[in-house]
Amino acid sequence: MYLSIVVPVYNEEESLPQLYQEICNVTKENNYETEIVFIDDGSKDRSWEVVEQLAAQDDRVRGIRFRRNFGKAAALNAGFATAEGEIVLTMDADLQDDPHEIPEFLAMIESGLEVVSGWKKIRHDPWHKVIPSRFFNAMVSYLTGVKLHDHNCGMKCYRREIFHEITLYGELHRFVPVLASARGYRVGEKVVAHRSRQFGQSKYGFTRFVKGFLDLFTVWFLTAYGQRPQHLLGTVGLIAMGIGFFLLTYLAAIWGISRLEIDALACCGLDKPVSIGTRPAVLYGVAALLFGGQILSIGVIAELLVAHQNQIAKCYSIKKIIEKKK
Repeated sequence: MYLSIVVPVYNEEESLPQLYQEICNVTKENNYETEIVFIDDGSKDRSWEVVEQLAAQDDRVRGIRFRRNFGKAAALNAGFATAEGEIVLTMDADLQDDPHEIPEFLAMIESGLEVVSGWKKIRHDPWHKVIPSRFFNAMVSYLTGVKLHDHNCGMKCYRREIFHEITLYGELHRFVPVLASARGYRVGEKVVAHRSRQFGQSKYGFTRFVKGFLDLFTVWFLTAYGQRPQHLLGTVGLIAMGIGFFLLTYLAAIWGISRLEIDALACCGLDKPVSIGTRPAVLYGVAALLFGGQILSIGVIAELLVAHQNQIAKCYSIKKIIEKKK
């Protein structure tokens, strides 16, 4: 199988027949050996019935139906596990992705890239979605070093072997290029047409960006410190403990000096009460020491987990091997 087209579906019964026909037209014109994998992510309309009808009339159509809505990342993960093609292309089922872009995606893959991400340069979305999206994409590019204009674009193309090393969960589907780049795969970008929605309405609201920022932190940590968590956690822990030690040492010095003054005054029959227990710095110093110690402990546990994981899974990615000559 040359090409697997993976399409997550959630309440898209009206758009599926047209999307299928457009895909068929493109694959026929270019003589691609293709399969189309529809993943019904718990649709509440007739989407699954449409998938069954398409599969009955075309052997290239395959379908996966979830018992309930598990999210786009889960749907894509199921599709990737099922896909048999050398190249896997993902696209949304709402007709906003244009199947006529497929040949250019494949040409870029054949030119040497291993991941090609779509870029909706001209978007047909309201401003309250476009502006936060651009800010989010700029932040992802800055923090991860993977310079893409549109990490959220659903139309992406991959060589299938990358999914032997990457597992999706949560909302990490938008970060596959970042995760692949961290493993050494070559990532590129292609401008794609963004068509207006013909049926239904968007499935994403403002919470999409909240989840996206939380997942961004997860991806940033995994890619930057996934194999060395103590480098980050240990640094934070040592800084916190250093601050706590400095505060408590400072207070101890003040207490010691004050005690000397009291002893000197006592010789003259005078008294000067000294108390550092009520100072806020005591609380801050103790809290900083405890926080730093906890973070260091978490870092040690994280290192043990990474060491165990590396014993059962590869922490590297091999591109080619030169076999020993016989």
